[in-house]
Amino acid sequence: MNNKIHDFVAIGIGPFNLGLACLTQPLDGLDGVFLDQASGFDWHPGMLLENATLQTPFLADLVTLADPTSRFSFLNYLKQSGRIYAFYIREDFFMLRQEYNQYCQWVCAQLESLRWQRRVERVEYDEINHLYQVHCHNLATGEAELYRGRHLVLGTGTVPLWPACCQSVQQQASHSASYLADKAALQRQPSITVVGSGQSAAEIYYDLLQDIDRYGYQLNWLTRSPRFFPLEYTKLTLELTSPEYVDYFHQLPLPQRDQLLQQQKGLFKGINASLINDIHELLYRKHLNGTPSTLLLANTVLTACRHDKASGRFVLSLQQQEQQQDFQLETAALVLATGYGYRQPDFLAPIAGRIQRDARGRFAVARDYSIDADHRLFVQNAELHTHGLSSPDLGMACYRNARLIRSMTGVAHYPVEQRIAFQQFTVPQSQPAPERLSA
Repeated sequence: MNNKIHDFVAIGIGPFNLGLACLTQPLDGLDGVFLDQASGFDWHPGMLLENATLQTPFLADLVTLADPTSRFSFLNYLKQSGRIYAFYIREDFFMLRQEYNQYCQWVCAQLESLRWQRRVERVEYDEINHLYQVHCHNLATGEAELYRGRHLVLGTGTVPLWPACCQSVQQQASHSASYLADKAALQRQPSITVVGSGQSAAEIYYDLLQDIDRYGYQLNWLTRSPRFFPLEYTKLTLELTSPEYVDYFHQLPLPQRDQLLQQQKGLFKGINASLINDIHELLYRKHLNGTPSTLLLANTVLTACRHDKASGRFVLSLQQQEQQQDFQLETAALVLATGYGYRQPDFLAPIAGRIQRDARGRFAVARDYSIDADHRLFVQNAELHTHGLSSPDLGMACYRNARLIRSMTGVAHYPVEQRIAFQQFTVPQSQPAPERLSA
């Protein structure tokens, strides 16, 4: 039995908890352990397309915005791998997604606090000693393990979302999460339909469009959005990820926050403008040699989906929203780029009573990212409904981790910015009118 008591136990080793591992590694007196059931780090392997880039600049790495001097920075990774001048000459702030994955794997190789192949079975709370007890199954040895910590950090990530009307075709259809693994089989089909409105849908469509002449398939892209929305990337809009906007958003009433999130989806779920332009340019070139077999439809909602075993085709029931007209489309292959969502892990059931929830049953995440009354249980990227669009943003990960570290230790080991935006989000305090000078 492991009798060691850690200052914190973190579950899940994605970019957010990996950043926490980097920032806590050099801190004396703060001991943490990180658990994940995977055999190693591999970030969205199904979408590691050769040309795909992150949607945040390279400064949004695991550590730089909290500690620019950290040895775990992306620039140090480039230096150590002999590619810093090549990156400099490239003159592009946005690292390739494969490059980001390789950078994170380089970081993982340097951290002793990571425990791979640990599947968490259940989490309990020791009321007497005030400790979280994390029961694991070591997938490598088959042994049961116990990790105890004064704090718990949940970074279990999100899971692929399947539309309700597609639940029955999960075995036959593809999700963007497994696109690269499924690509060869998809391209053997006479027709492929991509459903989705965000970056992943655009990347998949662009990738398949490049080979449309070689394989001769019909390629469709359907989105329910009124148009193929670009990611909003203007500077004042980016200030909506600032600490002061998080403060503002967090104190709004729950219905107001939910309404705002619906309005702001295009701010963090849109398509890179450069990719939209690349798609148009590729379509233009394809049309020089005849009309390619491709169909792009916006304003189109998928209302039903079934797989016909006899024909081996999907039958999609659709509606053009503006015309309010129903129609059907048959396709041999279906790719759902319908995003990801948070799902509460089953292993939390024994401590359900310690978790605070809102009126809709979601985590009631406090401003310091805790979800319990004692501020000892924290979440990573499970607070979109309480903290706004900064939640999934890689650029705000360092800020959140700095806050977590301060909450766990009571010490601001990394300066936590209070105000970075030029604009003000709350009602300004009234100021007395200046007195006029008499003549």
